[in-house]
Order: sequence, then C-alpha cells, then structure tokens
Amino acid sequence: MACSISSNPLQCYSETLRFSPRQRQCCRVKPNLSSLFSFSSSPNLLSQTLGASPSSLPRRNIAKMAASEGSIIGSNRMLVFVPPHPLIKHWISVLRNDQTPCPIFRNAIAELGRLLMYEASREWLPTVVGEIMSPMGAASVEFIDPREPIAVVPILRAGLALAEHASTVLPANKIYHLGISRDEETLLPSVYLNKLPDEFPENSRVFLVDPMLATGGTIIAAMDLLKERGLSVQQIKVICAVAAPPALSKLNEKYPGLHVYTGIIDPEVNEKGFIIPGLGDAGDRSFGT
Repeated sequence: MACSISSNPLQCYSETLRFSPRQRQCCRVKPNLSSLFSFSSSPNLLSQTLGASPSSLPRRNIAKMAASEGSIIGSNRMLVFVPPHPLIKHWISVLRNDQTPCPIFRNAIAELGRLLMYEASREWLPTVVGEIMSPMGAASVEFIDPREPIAVVPILRAGLALAEHASTVLPANKIYHLGISRDEETLLPSVYLNKLPDEFPENSRVFLVDPMLATGGTIIAAMDLLKERGLSVQQIKVICAVAAPPALSKLNEKYPGLHVYTGIIDPEVNEKGFIIPGLGDAGDRSFGT
C-alpha cells in the first residue's frame, strides 16, 4: 500500500479490494494536520499497473524507472509505502514493547530493515541477463548487476541497526556512514560524521536509512547532503521504522516525488520530539546506552 501526501484534509481511499477496511486504515492524525495519507494499492503496484511481472520488465535507467513508479499516483507527490506484511507488523510490535531487551530489540529492528529494503528494491535493482549451465542443461538467468551497487546510507546511531542486514538483501551494496545528532533543547540537527563521497556516480541508487522520522530535521539534513552530491529525488528511497506527520509533511514540501518506506505511521510527535506512541529512543534501545 502507498500513501500520497498533499495539502488536503485527511482522506483515505483504495484503488483495489485487496485489503479489508480495517487493514486500509492509515493512521489516527490530529484534525488540525494538513497531511494527506491516501492508500492506493498493494506492494505490487508497479508491475500491476504496467501489466507485466517483475521478471519480464526490461532493464532501464534509474530516472525512467522512478518516473514510471511515481506517475502511478502523481509524480509531484511524495509516496509513503506501508507494506501490509504480517512480519512487518510483528517486528513493529516487538519494537514497541518497553519490556523488549536490547539484544532482541536490535534483532527486531534489523529484521524490519531487511523486510523494508526488500519491498523498496522492487523494480529498482539493475539486472543483467544471460545463459548458464545448470546440472540438467542450459538455462536463461537474470542476476543483479554487480557493477552498479546500491548505496546504503545509515544515519548513526540507530540507522546502523536498521541497515544491519542490508547485505543479506542486496547482493551488491556499499555502505556510507552519516552521523547526525539532534540537540535535545532546540531539536536542530548537527552533522558530526560524514563519510559520503564528494559526488555519487550518475546512475546511483541510494537507500537513506533512519529509524525514526519525527520532526523531520535529521532526514531533511541528510537529504540536503545527498542532493549536494549530485543525486536526484528519484535516485533516493528513505527506509524508516516509524514515521510521523511532521516529518512527512516537511519531506513532501521540500522533496516532492520522494518515496518513503516505513513499518508504520504514528499520529503525533510530543514537545520533546518523540513519536507517540513510537518505540522510544531507537539508538539507546539498540545499543543498550
């Protein structure tokens, strides 16, 4: 399922009958929020719309692929995907529980990250086709192209845990660490570690990984750094565990067309910048600090 963001009042709808009404409900949002979360389709959105299976789609450059996917609802809107997989709901529930010990919390957030990256990589990975010999004869095959690795950018600290299993999903990937802290008083972000390249290759694809999209300051700062290094919005996908309306509204305003994959959308952020009900401080709970 996907949510599109606009300035209209809250409204939910569905273009398919795949989900029951209870499953299609997006979130409880305060009436004074102007974000729109409108459900549009299932995780197979692109292949269903194009009338083709994922394996039959030809290889194409990232700009064309992203443009096709974005045009399903509107290329000028940000899409927020909340995959309706029961395992995603399970791991979110484990993360929410304040009795979950640190090792289990970290494993849960890593498993959630793996599932979200799997969903986000649909129709997005470059492939090469060829022919090999199986034990029983010749076979046509399709591999992920190792010459174009996906760049994974975890925002420290908690992003490390969410991206921990990236290599089990992505056969070819590179990790670039980005450290951003948030002032507890002002809630403003500050970059303390930047291992990004000076410029990304022309056809790069990047997963920007940050568990909590709350006020939006951190993710906006990270997006700005990626844009400064030559990336377009169509070349970036955001992976998060929990998202809230303030961050989504800011991302939509500054980066229309961006795709965000999240385990759940929570209704509000408190005065200290924490998502409610959320899951607490993902960094502290991942690393026991």
